[in-house]
Amino acid sequence: LSSVVKAALTGKVLNIAVSVGQAVNEGHLLCTIEAMKMENRILAERDGIVKSIAVSVGQNVNTGDTLLIFSEGA
Repeated sequence: LSSVVKAALTGKVLNIAVSVGQAVNEGHLLCTIEAMKMENRILAERDGIVKSIAVSVGQNVNTGDTLLIFSEGA
């Protein structure tokens, strides 16, 4: 599992549900991206601490763009 969370599809960031320094567990909601009129929830694939957030609400993202970066531990 990667420490980098990337956009799986092109869309617009609707919300960011975490903040830098926050500990999250696997399955925790990280952000929501709207694509093709549907909301896609981006969930944590593993436990960790949010190291940085690379996007902002309202930003358009492309497939493969970095959304968040994790550091080890939680």
